[in-house]
Amino acid sequence: MKPETLNASTRGAAGAHLREILSRNRAESVGGICAVCSSHPTVIDAAIRQALESGLLLDIESTANQVNQFGGYTGQTPSEFAAVVAGRAERLGLPREGLLLGGDHLGPYPWRREPAAAAMGYGRHLVKDCVLAGYSKIHLDASAACADDGGAGLAPEIIAQRNAALCQAAEDAWSQQPSGAPPPLYVVGTEVPAPGGETAVGQAPAPTSPGDVQATLEAHRATFSALGVQAAWERVIGLVVQPGVEFGEDVIFDYDRRKAWLLSQALPPKPIVYEAHSTDYQLDRALREMVEDHFAILKVGPWLTYAFRQAVFALTAIEREWIGQRRGVRLSRVRETLEAAMLGDPRHWRPYHSGDEEALRFARAYSLSDRCRYYWHEPSVQNEIAMLLRNLTEHPAPLTLVSQYMPAQHAALRAGRLAYQPDLLIDDHIRGVLRQYDAACSPRWEGLRDE
Repeated sequence: MKPETLNASTRGAAGAHLREILSRNRAESVGGICAVCSSHPTVIDAAIRQALESGLLLDIESTANQVNQFGGYTGQTPSEFAAVVAGRAERLGLPREGLLLGGDHLGPYPWRREPAAAAMGYGRHLVKDCVLAGYSKIHLDASAACADDGGAGLAPEIIAQRNAALCQAAEDAWSQQPSGAPPPLYVVGTEVPAPGGETAVGQAPAPTSPGDVQATLEAHRATFSALGVQAAWERVIGLVVQPGVEFGEDVIFDYDRRKAWLLSQALPPKPIVYEAHSTDYQLDRALREMVEDHFAILKVGPWLTYAFRQAVFALTAIEREWIGQRRGVRLSRVRETLEAAMLGDPRHWRPYHSGDEEALRFARAYSLSDRCRYYWHEPSVQNEIAMLLRNLTEHPAPLTLVSQYMPAQHAALRAGRLAYQPDLLIDDHIRGVLRQYDAACSPRWEGLRDE
């Protein structure tokens, strides 16, 4: 599947649909969109199937760490990622106009240990590649301090200047596309959480102040004008702010709309809404309230691969209970192989976990930061997952075991909403998270349950 499958007309339709959703949110405080920030193929398939069920626009976004011109940790460039997502959507039957591709944290972040000039050069290259690959929604993120910026965080004016330079690269790439190609839509901000959650969380973050909202917008408007991309300013649809939500290794800070009330009331002029990052693990009620309060773009990522991990671990428990003593059957070693992969290359988890060896072992598997998501693509781990699915396909487990380890999927099986296939059990568990977002983002909030 070539990236051209996301052609100009379908990308234009998806972008127009997104702007309609955000416009309605501004006017009526209803409706939003869930931005699925994941490159995991099983998560992407689950998101596509959920979009088919809900009828809502599907926004799939890759981060600068996952996908970039050097392959990222997935080994995919933006054009390759676009082709993969388009191919999966076509295979599962999602109409092309129902899919929107986005780039998350596009900028210098993966190269922040280099001097700013070099890191920004890589960031501009990445933004350009994403636009040429057919990404419609571009999160410009130059908030990371680089090697020669000093230890403190960057001043908002510096971030705005660098974001404008990234925008300039995106606009240049758009100008190279055939006539009629829809222009990119942008998300900006200076108060941007670190990708994938914070490394250390002691207390709930304070919501962005209305004064900071105004200052951020003014700084970006001025720098966009100074670099000659003022036309792109009219296509800035989102501002990244801190609504007061975050998660760490074993803590979740829930949305408190009372604390975010001033921020909600300070909604910028049209067409901008708020984009909320790190909304993973929030309660149904909190997700709904954020949408009502104009945090109309809800980013989720680690929660989805965390759900994948939960389902895979549950299936390994079922496998051992059901066929662990059978002769001639080799049990999968998913957990052991995943642990070996993480120990063999600790760079993706070591900065996020602390404690003695037992605490580290536990965190590698169960931390909410879900650093094990960086290792599922390893061939050794993939082989063991394939063995797990093959074992439970050839030796179907009784419903009593499914009930023990995957009660929600057992209920779906009993009701006839789900067929017994090990891969579909994983899919349905991931979709349980996505259904919470769909309930919050739907204009009707059908089926929403408070917790």
